Amino acid sequence: MKKVKILAPAGNFESLMAAVNAGADEIYFGIGILNMRAAGANNFSVNDLEKINQICKKVKIKSWVTLNTVVYDEEIIDIKNILNKIKKTGIDGIIASDLAVIKMANEKKIEVCVSTQMSVSNLETIKFLSKWVDRIVLARELNLGQIKKIVEGIKKEKIKGPKKQLIEIEVFGHGAMCVGISGRCQMSLYHQNLSANRGKCVQMCRRKYEVAEMETGEKLILDNNLIMSRSDLCTIGLLDKLVETGIGTIKIEGRARSADYVDRVVRVYKKALKLIGEEKYDKAIKEKLLGELKTVFNRGFSEGYYLGRKVEEWALGENSLATETRILLGKIDHYYPKVKIAQIKLTTKERISNGDNYVIIGPSSGVIRGKFFDIKMDKNIMTFKVDEKVRKSDKLFICR
Repeated sequence: MKKVKILAPAGNFESLMAAVNAGADEIYFGIGILNMRAAGANNFSVNDLEKINQICKKVKIKSWVTLNTVVYDEEIIDIKNILNKIKKTGIDGIIASDLAVIKMANEKKIEVCVSTQMSVSNLETIKFLSKWVDRIVLARELNLGQIKKIVEGIKKEKIKGPKKQLIEIEVFGHGAMCVGISGRCQMSLYHQNLSANRGKCVQMCRRKYEVAEMETGEKLILDNNLIMSRSDLCTIGLLDKLVETGIGTIKIEGRARSADYVDRVVRVYKKALKLIGEEKYDKAIKEKLLGELKTVFNRGFSEGYYLGRKVEEWALGENSLATETRILLGKIDHYYPKVKIAQIKLTTKERISNGDNYVIIGPSSGVIRGKFFDIKMDKNIMTFKVDEKVRKSDKLFICR
């Protein structure tokens, strides 16, 4: 089986290290306001590029900068400056949807991946774009049959990008979905003058609305299903079929989500791809992995458009349906490596016992999961065994 890569989101260094430690093949991240998560994620700055590149090169994973917003004339100089910095620091490529950005990246010989914002849905468009790009994220609205036909067409017609390699196809595998076409939506712009296509979506679709009958004024509150709020995409149940289409990369959405979300989702999909390769991917395995995905942030799950049938999965509320809750206990004060003991000053009166699950999150540590062992208490000072190295100021959570 051809290896299918996992592209993981990074909204900050905690998520970046979580993706690295979980085994992601590639990561993508945004800079400032010129990406589709300008308002929701803890974006990096251009000053972080060198450090990010060093981290990724050390573990031999690929790094992508998202520059996929609508771009105005007055921002062209900013784009050029960012591209110069990307080229200088050695970041591998960019994800873009604006032709001007793609053109400028080509001039600097920076690899380009076309964003799903372009809604690429057919082979002819891929032929046209192949002059400038090496990878394409297909429109989210395609089904498995359409994806497979495109991949086979690329091979049959030998459609190659600037690197003289066959165009690689990437698809979304997990994360938030939008009622807009491939994520392009105007609701936020119309209501709040904050454009979703500029990374400033205020998620008008995720809200409750009421309908009023004009003559009587009688109101109907639409709170049973949030009628425009899609549940999250989850392909774990059809991942084997998705792999069979011949795609090269599965993208996980979630730059605005937490590091433990990144850690759990990457690990689950990594495990699933391994089992598919070993031909051990049965119904029981799928259900087990789905249960693991449910422990972190989600709005309920949907198979999206991949099976070519009516999509009826809508979010049933505004909050996460995660089956696991994290409670912050405090920050690590010290770690004693010789005896593998962590010390923390508790900031809560939460009851803690040996055997309880914990998660430690930090910008260098990433995400470390385990069970409390050998707990010792002295008033509000607690020590416990941790096999992996943790660092001062890492956050410690108990999982319920």
